[in-house]
Amino acid sequence: MMIIGVDYHPSFQAIAFLIEETGECGEEELNHSDGQAEKFYRELKQRGICVRVGMEATGYSRWFERLLAELGFELWIGDPAEIKTRRVKKQKTDRKDAQLLLRLMRENNFPQIWVPGPENRDLRQLLWHRHRLVQMRTRIMNQLQALAMNEGYRWKKKLFSEQGRAQLEKLTLAPWLLELLDRLNPTIEELTAAVEQEARKRPDVLRLMTHPGVGPLTALAYVMIIGTPKRFLRGLHRAQTIDPGFRMKNVAAIALDLNGAGYDNQRTEALQRQLLQRIAALPGVNATA
Repeated sequence: MMIIGVDYHPSFQAIAFLIEETGECGEEELNHSDGQAEKFYRELKQRGICVRVGMEATGYSRWFERLLAELGFELWIGDPAEIKTRRVKKQKTDRKDAQLLLRLMRENNFPQIWVPGPENRDLRQLLWHRHRLVQMRTRIMNQLQALAMNEGYRWKKKLFSEQGRAQLEKLTLAPWLLELLDRLNPTIEELTAAVEQEARKRPDVLRLMTHPGVGPLTALAYVMIIGTPKRFLRGLHRAQTIDPGFRMKNVAAIALDLNGAGYDNQRTEALQRQLLQRIAALPGVNATA
């Protein structure tokens, strides 16, 4: 196993490495633009060396992460704030940072964090791109509303009907804004269809969509942002240690998923009332809620 600490920069990376089997160690600086870094890692793959790379969370490293995934190398992403607290000396250089990352990995003290995978990031970008275009469309529609109101037309949503569009085309500047609106609408529809298609592929997204008011956009965005529940284990542990203000002893909590059984809101509320009444009648039960 070869362990590599990488101090990553957009144009180059400083590395410190150790080969565990032989004890061989060293330091290098690899440029990105001339392909030196990519050549270095591909040569390691050709030599059949297992590699684990550790680096701080940073931007502009998508290509590097894809390269390591392609080569089958293990990548650890560290929390920059936690890594900073573990720096013994205040002196900070690229070489020292790479050595620190290598040392933390060797000591099994590397503050690894969860990062989204390539597919997750691509879907986030899809959602973000659509969101930006919808914002642009909203601004254009607001400008058209302002133009109409200045001319005495207060039609609100009716402004974008056939009759309203005919009136808008007579106003100054409105034709150019309408042209931009006509360009945006098909693109937004295509992106929306792509999002809905991706949402249908994921059971967790479909499950969220069973809740009233939750559509494919909201459900897919939630799943992509949350990622894995394992990210929140520390928060769950802390929540369990917080004093809730009442005694937890002899308190029982029950969770029921009735949406999957076909219950609507009215039937769900009725069933909940019946269950609370029956539970309250049981011996030893002091209160229900």
